[in-house]
Amino acid sequence: MSMEFTDQVPMLRSRVAAWRHAGQRIGFVPTMGNLHAGHLALVQEALLRADRVLVSVFVNPLQFGPQEDLGAYPRTLEADRALLAEAGTHLLFAPSVAAVYPRGQVLQTRVEVPGISDILCGASRPGHFVGVATVVCKLFNMVQPDLALFGEKDFQQLLIIRLMTEDLSLPIAIQGLATVREPDGLAMSSRNGYLTREERARAPALYQALLRCGGRLRAGFAIPEVERLAVGEIAAAGLVPDYVSIRRPLDLSLAGPEDRDLVVLAAARLGRARLIDNLCVYQRDITEPSR
Repeated sequence: MSMEFTDQVPMLRSRVAAWRHAGQRIGFVPTMGNLHAGHLALVQEALLRADRVLVSVFVNPLQFGPQEDLGAYPRTLEADRALLAEAGTHLLFAPSVAAVYPRGQVLQTRVEVPGISDILCGASRPGHFVGVATVVCKLFNMVQPDLALFGEKDFQQLLIIRLMTEDLSLPIAIQGLATVREPDGLAMSSRNGYLTREERARAPALYQALLRCGGRLRAGFAIPEVERLAVGEIAAAGLVPDYVSIRRPLDLSLAGPEDRDLVVLAAARLGRARLIDNLCVYQRDITEPSR
């Protein structure tokens, strides 16, 4: 069966209604396009968990700040279309900005998940996660899937979407999928294409710093010391650190010495690219902190 395509909400809803009438389970993968192997892994997982898989491609202007890369963000719809068809996607939905925000962005009702949207990446990118939550909520209402899949590379985003879905009582299961990495450990991202050859060679330093954080936590280093050392290592590799922060994975609150389930989150700039990554460190791996 060939993949269907639409940029119209009424056709999307008609197709989804037909699938529902047939009793089929619907999996949904929202993207901004410029697809890579990480996106395709989400599609493959959706195909295992659902009868029909729908992918959206929409570069959401509401989540970009005034000085960010909305205009430069790669738009590769035809290449994305070919990749998704080959992967077995059933329907590609690629709406226009006018279709998603018919009253314009200024008058658009916004969705905010308080307490978690203005920390970490939210502190560096004010309003970003309001834009993310708003567009994902709108897409969920358009598609009405049974299951939606997101990559764990965007750990904070995944948690925000989970909380939004719970808070708004949306009947959608949210599935996170492990970060897909290049052979040298760099997390796959649509923005990696911004990197020059020299920058690309330096970029894996972010993940290497996270791995060292994990080792130090397991060895009993204190959390502030682990964060401090990682920031220095990232800077020494030629990146500009934004943050390294060790948090509780369920709500991203600050972790303390008594915590054993942790997530280390980091962001840094390298040339035109802003790189983010994370590493989960679990209870069984951590010894008592040194006194």
